[in-house]
Amino acid sequence: MSNSIYARFEIPGKKLELIEEELPELMGGEILVKNTFTTLCRSDLYTYKGVRKEKSPTILGHEITGYIVAFGPDCPKFDNRGEKLKIGDRITWAIYASNPEDPNSKKGFPQKAKNIFKYGHEQITESSNFHGGLSQFTIIRKHTPLVILKNIVSDHVAALINCSVATMAAAVRLAGDLRNKNVLISGAGMLGIVGSAMASTFGAAAVSTLDIDNKRLKVSKLFGSKYTGNNVSDFNKKFDIIIETSGVPEVMTNSLQHLEIGGIAVWLGAVFPQADLKINAEFIVRNLITIKGLHNYNDFDLVSAVDFIERNYNVFDFEKLIVGDFNLQSVNEAFDYAIDQNPYRVGIVIP
Repeated sequence: MSNSIYARFEIPGKKLELIEEELPELMGGEILVKNTFTTLCRSDLYTYKGVRKEKSPTILGHEITGYIVAFGPDCPKFDNRGEKLKIGDRITWAIYASNPEDPNSKKGFPQKAKNIFKYGHEQITESSNFHGGLSQFTIIRKHTPLVILKNIVSDHVAALINCSVATMAAAVRLAGDLRNKNVLISGAGMLGIVGSAMASTFGAAAVSTLDIDNKRLKVSKLFGSKYTGNNVSDFNKKFDIIIETSGVPEVMTNSLQHLEIGGIAVWLGAVFPQADLKINAEFIVRNLITIKGLHNYNDFDLVSAVDFIERNYNVFDFEKLIVGDFNLQSVNEAFDYAIDQNPYRVGIVIP
């Protein structure tokens, strides 16, 4: 096998170091992918700053795309859409590998299976490496959902699929039928922008976006949002569905008051420690309110995300949201730029 260069993260405050190591022989069920583009997710930035604690040393980056260069023994023959896999296929893959026989996998929650393997979040050891996007290669582990991508989708946009787009596909699935519904997207970050685009495409009567950043609210209008506001009370109406991506406790609780009878709230932004929420149980009961929590997604959501991007690649200009002028040699500058300038995404070309 050849060598691979990767950016090694150890502790917050210490610059990532480029390391070159030999790629190991592929094990059963594994596929070797040459990474081409990686975007920095918010969780990558939190780890880099020390807000989030991660197993280390590690290779950050889970929003990745690349093409197949080698198959290990007994590897999958087909992707999750039933298309035959071959050398040279550009693919996207789930942020996890998990045992399909695990009880949670059988319930439809493979992202919550025991001993789950998560790309961009694993520790580098003698027996496990090349599992993050800030590397020339990724070894796709056994039982990783993956999908071949059509050439119409650029690398920049393809990298978003297995995190932002797939997670929002899961949120929309939990929300149910959006046709003729008034939908509020709380938070206009990358997740929220994808949510606006999906809700408008899936037949919502109107999509509204809530955020304190007026610049981002303006962007949301280019991605399907009709109404915008800085406070949920700005809209002077109620909603059938609220998809909450901000994770701000006050917004989560206050927005519930603006649900219609039988309304559904899908919460996916609260992925960090916070105080308990105060919710009036009588209000929830009398108004038939449903609250659904979401963390990550399943294999069907990954396929839905790919389908959405391939159908709408020329409808919504996701590429304009990505600053992609960095590479592995400038990876520390990429993190600093992402933290200082706060664009939707910073992208890194993998040579």
